[in-house]
Amino acid sequence: MNEQEAKEKIQSLRDEINQYNYEYHTLDDPSVPDNEYDKKIRELIELEEEFPALVTPDSPSQRVGGAPLDAFVKVQHNVPMLSLGNAFDEQELRDFDRRAREGTQEEVTYVCELKIDGLAVSLTYEDGVFVRGATRGNGTIGEDITKNLRTIRSIPLRLHQPETIEVRGEAFMPKKSFIALNEERESKEEEPFANPRNAAAGSLRQLDPKIAAKRNLDIFLYGIGMWENEPAQSHSERLEQMKEMGLKTNPEWKKCETIEEVIEFVDSWVDKRPALDYEIDGIVIKVDRLDQQEALGFTARSPRWATAYKFPAEEAVTKMLDIELSVGRTGVVTPTAILTPVKVAGTTVQRASLHNEDLIREKDIRIGDPVVIKKAGDIIPEVVRVLTDQRSGEEEPFYMPEYCPECESKLVRLEEEVALRCINPNCPAQLREGLIHFVSRNAMDIEGLGEKVIAQLFKEELIHNIADLYKLERDELLNLERMGNKSVENLLAAIEESKQNSLERLLFGFGVRYVGTKAAQTLAQEFETMDKLVEANAETLESIPEIGEKMADSISRYFDKPQVKELIEELKQLGLNMDYKGPKKREQPSDSLFADKTIVLTGKMENYTRSEAKKIVQELGGNVTGSVSKNTDLLIAGEDAGSKYTKASELGIEIWDEDQFTKALT
Repeated sequence: MNEQEAKEKIQSLRDEINQYNYEYHTLDDPSVPDNEYDKKIRELIELEEEFPALVTPDSPSQRVGGAPLDAFVKVQHNVPMLSLGNAFDEQELRDFDRRAREGTQEEVTYVCELKIDGLAVSLTYEDGVFVRGATRGNGTIGEDITKNLRTIRSIPLRLHQPETIEVRGEAFMPKKSFIALNEERESKEEEPFANPRNAAAGSLRQLDPKIAAKRNLDIFLYGIGMWENEPAQSHSERLEQMKEMGLKTNPEWKKCETIEEVIEFVDSWVDKRPALDYEIDGIVIKVDRLDQQEALGFTARSPRWATAYKFPAEEAVTKMLDIELSVGRTGVVTPTAILTPVKVAGTTVQRASLHNEDLIREKDIRIGDPVVIKKAGDIIPEVVRVLTDQRSGEEEPFYMPEYCPECESKLVRLEEEVALRCINPNCPAQLREGLIHFVSRNAMDIEGLGEKVIAQLFKEELIHNIADLYKLERDELLNLERMGNKSVENLLAAIEESKQNSLERLLFGFGVRYVGTKAAQTLAQEFETMDKLVEANAETLESIPEIGEKMADSISRYFDKPQVKELIEELKQLGLNMDYKGPKKREQPSDSLFADKTIVLTGKMENYTRSEAKKIVQELGGNVTGSVSKNTDLLIAGEDAGSKYTKASELGIEIWDEDQFTKALT
């Protein structure tokens, strides 16, 4: 196939795939099975790999996420992205209607839309091609998240018409995706997201677009910031025309002639919202006619022609039957409420996390209590309060145990922590959970070694630690239930294959406290070998971008343990790879402002948070550490600098104030 033939074939495939995407993600009416879609995608990718000069940004192949970014670029919104005022009851809706009619001196019609709980974004198209996407930010300046937004399959990379337009909408995480993501995070002892909105925002602000691509985000577009030669006369016309362009709008909107119809629409969704597969937290009401919107104008913060009715959180009363305890892989003992089953926000709830002992004390939760629960973010069950006036007197106070429920070792509360921990390194629960984490998808990714198989191997005492996984033998596996010849062969082959994984997978699999997938990647790329990483001290670790003081201390303490060093040596003997196989770290230009300088930040700055200042220094080649020493090149001091300032002065280290720092950046 020559290049011209390839170009024609690639365009044909793109047109087909774009149509399939539109049918599946926007119309919710797919015309082909998934395997046919996958076949077309593979064919397109293969052709583009053979003819790389033909790859374009609007190709469907570019949705998987490109190379990680160093930082987000700031974007100035041509038209500010303002927030909405709120209404919390019927009277406030009527007040909004009165102000709209008085402001226009006319009767007013409205459009009601579901208020999606996600992240507000803007999408810019030039001649119909998606060229830029940004967050709202402060309304005037946002962040360029184009690469992350490109991974959302419901965002068309090319419109049906060659319009130059900036549209606005809400990127969100569907409920199913949110639940699956939190289950994955909890299995790794990572902090779960509190609600889908936080999860969506966190996903779209990842510097690595491949992370966003895995999160299964979606979007609804609801407005226009700029449109050359716009033909629409009303907001309802805009919604119809956006849909015709191939943009995904929410179908659950309604044009209302009176405020009575608005209130009826609002009331209808109070009961219907749990049935949606995405989260809403209210209804947005907009004046329909664009000329009336213009007449009403804006306040400093919000348009006068729109408001958001906010739903109250749905609550239910149930009974606290018991409190169960579980031990995670880091030793944290977590209490969980066992409840009389009750329906909340569309699903039956019978368990709710109580997080820690302090929360139980603060809310005075007792076994047998009548309690009010709600779903945080309409998803995660949470005990809101105890109905103390309804107590019978038979309720029993709950006390966290002194000893681990799994191994009976004495529990401890580490400094500055609210959680109780089991610090016995041989605690069965920690070992079991740690092994489950080690074989998980983002760690060593050993297919066939799921939670149930690990539990079975552990119960039969075939494994006690990570190294034991690589000593499993065929005959002992065949003695296990539901383990046939083929299963055992596949399992042993997967274990053997995992030995070749790159360093970051092994490092993440170790389960070092505070070290997630991104930090593991950063560390592996920085040190390249396990030996170099093990030798690094806390100060060296902290100088690495994205590695804070707490994480650096945790990593240093972990690799200082004799049993960890013994484990690493044993894994080496068993043939596991200890080197980084990914792309090399990009070198900083030698003329960067802070190139090869060790810098300490201290005190409070007026125009920068500590993390923002650290990020700036690191982007300009500097190493940021948490303590002043003779190796420190520069101290950047804000107000109330304290002991670090004194020590830097004593050592004769150069000191800048915030003004000097700012001037150096300009």
